[in-house]
Amino acid sequence: MRIINGERISEVVGRLCVRANRELPEEAREKLRSLRGAETWPLARDTLDKIISNFELAGEQGVPLCQDTGAACVFLEIGADLHIEGDLYAAVNEGVRRGYAEGFLRNSMVADPLNRVNTGDNTPAMTYIDVVPGSRLTITVAPKGFGSENMSQIKMLRPSDGEEGVVDFVVSVVKEAGSNPCPPVVVGVGIGGVFDKAALLAKKALLRPLNRENPAPYYRDLERRLLKRINALGTGPQGFGGAATALAVAIEVMPTHIAGLPCAVNLNCHAARHAREEI
Repeated sequence: MRIINGERISEVVGRLCVRANRELPEEAREKLRSLRGAETWPLARDTLDKIISNFELAGEQGVPLCQDTGAACVFLEIGADLHIEGDLYAAVNEGVRRGYAEGFLRNSMVADPLNRVNTGDNTPAMTYIDVVPGSRLTITVAPKGFGSENMSQIKMLRPSDGEEGVVDFVVSVVKEAGSNPCPPVVVGVGIGGVFDKAALLAKKALLRPLNRENPAPYYRDLERRLLKRINALGTGPQGFGGAATALAVAIEVMPTHIAGLPCAVNLNCHAARHAREEI
């Protein structure tokens, strides 16, 4: 039985909070540059130039990619043969507290959704736990800004709606979102499970590297067709028009009830922020 103490987890979470907010994943950088090269609309090209300049400056100067440094979503894959000493949730929150202070990141969390008093340290984290084989711990921090989070939706489709219903719903969500989620967006789609599971699948889909397609041929093809439909909307970078409305579409699925077809769409802005470390 391998043992990790809470302090080690706090150190890693704090480090990942800063890294995720300052450094765009390399595959996202490549995708944005590729879209810039293919864009024909002058205003869209200029907008993509500014987006590229922004992530380059953030990396060079050690400043956040965006003023909204997000709710700290922390995904933990915990090995079944691993023992964690101490309070796991407290360790994660301590890491967020340190990271947001040390990185001079904006505190955006309020203690009560209606009373709206800021917690002052960006806690609590949104913590998600999966138990996996082995004795390793993988921590992924994905700061989630609410320009994109507010545009996300879930719909309990009927089985008879089928693929066409899913496609129409996903495309309509992106169209309705317009410029609010700072396109070009990353579109996470969760299909199946129950109400809450579909939403979690959609959020986890955003963690997939942008250069990695779905391993299942059927869903890989569906991702490609959805991306084509979404980019045909013409919303373009930051809503100024153009061909680049989305960077990628990622679909995650799981079994569901015979009477249901839950479908969730979780949007991310072009700063597809997440950082991962295994300990």
